[in-house]
Amino acid sequence: MNSLNESKPATKMSLKEHARQKRAQSARSALTGYMFLLPWFIGVLCFMAYPLLYSLYLSFHKMEVSPDGSGLSYTFVGWDNFKYAFLRDNIFPIEMFNFWRESILIIPVTVLFALIVAILLNQNFRGRMIFRAIFFLPVIFATGKVLMELFAQGQGDLPFAEQYDLSNMIYDTFPPALAEPMVGVLSKIIIVLWYSGVQVIIFLAAFRTISPSTYEAAQIDGVTPWESFWKITFPAIVPFIFLNLIYTLVDLSTYSYNPIVNHILSNMGNMKTGYGYASALGWIYFVIIFVLVALLARISASLNQRKG
Repeated sequence: MNSLNESKPATKMSLKEHARQKRAQSARSALTGYMFLLPWFIGVLCFMAYPLLYSLYLSFHKMEVSPDGSGLSYTFVGWDNFKYAFLRDNIFPIEMFNFWRESILIIPVTVLFALIVAILLNQNFRGRMIFRAIFFLPVIFATGKVLMELFAQGQGDLPFAEQYDLSNMIYDTFPPALAEPMVGVLSKIIIVLWYSGVQVIIFLAAFRTISPSTYEAAQIDGVTPWESFWKITFPAIVPFIFLNLIYTLVDLSTYSYNPIVNHILSNMGNMKTGYGYASALGWIYFVIIFVLVALLARISASLNQRKG
């Protein structure tokens, strides 16, 4: 009895110690993560913080050159620049609508294509590393100017699209509101798929998180490859699918052929609108992208919690 009574305080101390060690381990893991993020934080503070704050300041002002040539003058206009974007600018809302209408198709197509390619490249065959490099090479050399030139030469089209008159087939099959973005995506599908290299790498990394013993056990139980994909592989890569959706969304939003970015740039040099209005457009565009990214991240986190 004495020995049992003496063991109770020891057990409580052990639980407390275990909780303390767990908190310390979590803190060390968090610190390790923050250390990896530290170069990015330093870069943001040194090179991006001031331009971002200055851009936010400009979005509420009209910036002009002083009549006496003494420098720049700033006139506070409140929310006028933001109101102008939706009430008087006849280009920005239309470009925004057309861009997101095409993006709704391009983003899932890109992620799905990357997933299929990653599944193929994850198989064991000779020269696998060479094929992986081939799919990633366009990410390296296809810069903005190269892409613009390729689009100008019509290299973004599918070779057989014109031969079989797919555009007219789509217009005859679907309503104009749906056919128009589909034809727009079709006209640049090759270039878009070129940019799936990073997404392929992310999916390949996702496959590495699944233990081979899981597939071996499933194979012993007579599970088919189709069932193995939907029961084992797909649930494990769902967070990476959302990661790729977010990456593709952000990447697509900063493409060089992005009409919204070009509209913002054109307003920077416009004497009537200037940097103030261009900054307001940039912040509107940023908020929309941020909301979409936050929504995808929220859905991913919710699915992970339900899974856990």
